[in-house]
Amino acid sequence: MSSHAFDQAIALTPVAPNLYKGSTSDAFKNMVGPFGGLTAAILLNAVLQHPERLGDPVSLTVNFAGPVGDGDFEVEATPLRTNRSTQHWLLLQKQNGEVVTSATAFFANRRETLSEQQLAAPQAPAPTSLQRVDLSIRNWFKQYDFRFVRGVPFSRRPEDEPETESLLWVRDYPERALDFASLTALGDVFAPRVFLLRQSFTPSGTVSMTHYFHATGEELLQASGFLLGQARATRLHRNYADQIAHLWSEDGVLLLTSTQSVYFKE
Repeated sequence: MSSHAFDQAIALTPVAPNLYKGSTSDAFKNMVGPFGGLTAAILLNAVLQHPERLGDPVSLTVNFAGPVGDGDFEVEATPLRTNRSTQHWLLLQKQNGEVVTSATAFFANRRETLSEQQLAAPQAPAPTSLQRVDLSIRNWFKQYDFRFVRGVPFSRRPEDEPETESLLWVRDYPERALDFASLTALGDVFAPRVFLLRQSFTPSGTVSMTHYFHATGEELLQASGFLLGQARATRLHRNYADQIAHLWSEDGVLLLTSTQSVYFKE
């Protein structure tokens, strides 16, 4: 097994058909329980290493039903239906017999077809021209190399207009080859958008998150390095907000689109 903190944190041991055992990692602690992107990566990893897996992930929807406590957990990965080139999965993370996280995943054998990218990467300076930003107020922040172009939480000047957009370069720290598990976690590295509007810490957390994977596994290997991430909200209202995020490779290929529903406390 790799010694990288991320690989250690998503490690699962098969204990029965469709059943895996894992344990939480102190390296990825967040406000309450683990970093949500890591939890999503753990669930996806159960399918990635399942003997009945078909193809690559196309979409993953994760519902964070309750806090994940420190210690051991189980992941049930059940293939609901397998067709000739597609496969649907139900994923349940449990502690003490109770579901703490649920997910559905859609996998497929992708074929050569029309390929058209409608959303270009925003203009941004090279990541090597920017300084790494220390966001080590939470353990999991230390596991990533953040290079912000704009939208650093808690940094807006009084004269600036309120804005929920962040644009940043990001990669695993220390650097690690990009794959579906790490891309899943990287899709959730954006702070809650309410942090940018209020410029202060607000208790908040993702309730539901869907990732759409645009790349194949081979394309991810070619995209290793910094990813350009952009995230914004369209409305924050009555304790809930959305978040729409995208991740591009350094050469401008769109790898992931993500949408979230986020709770925030008034």
